[in-house]
Amino acid sequence: MIDVLNFDIRPTNEEIVHRTLMTAAAAYTVLLAVPFVPSVEIGLAIIGLLGPQIVLLVYLCTVAGLSLSFLAGRLLPFSWIVGFCEFLRLRRVSDYLAKVAPMGTEARLAFLANQAPNRLVPLLLKHRHVTLAVLLNLPGNIVLGGGGGICLVVGVSRLVSLPGFLVTVVFAVAPVPLAILLFGVTLFT
Repeated sequence: MIDVLNFDIRPTNEEIVHRTLMTAAAAYTVLLAVPFVPSVEIGLAIIGLLGPQIVLLVYLCTVAGLSLSFLAGRLLPFSWIVGFCEFLRLRRVSDYLAKVAPMGTEARLAFLANQAPNRLVPLLLKHRHVTLAVLLNLPGNIVLGGGGGICLVVGVSRLVSLPGFLVTVVFAVAPVPLAILLFGVTLFT
């Protein structure tokens, strides 16, 4: 569907087209990591314009962008988050985070499950990988911060390991690209 964009790929401009595509892929990856940016929709638009042949690149960029957001959250020190909450005068939140900060993963899970106001939260915490996959595929998840915001919070929580996160995201993001590859459906066919 390159005809839609009205440019020809010739041996003389192949390098420019490749560089432009890689720059767009890098920009898409970074945008996806930013909370509240509907970047998955941008990825679907790219697939719709360029066709099924671009699906693998968009899929890999999506996994990379979500992983980038997760890693950013993972590297963010709890003390900074507590300090930011204090700056915003969110005393109860900062006190709660100060209690949770020194805990390990299992202690943090037990503490959160015991503090939960209903029975659904412990179930969601127990099946946190499935919960993450559902949240990433939830229509309108932009209200929760989009994929980038959700993965940032998961990283900050330190309740999911990097390998567990990667496996979850690889499978959670796969259904739409896989359907497009199998059935070749695009917006402009």
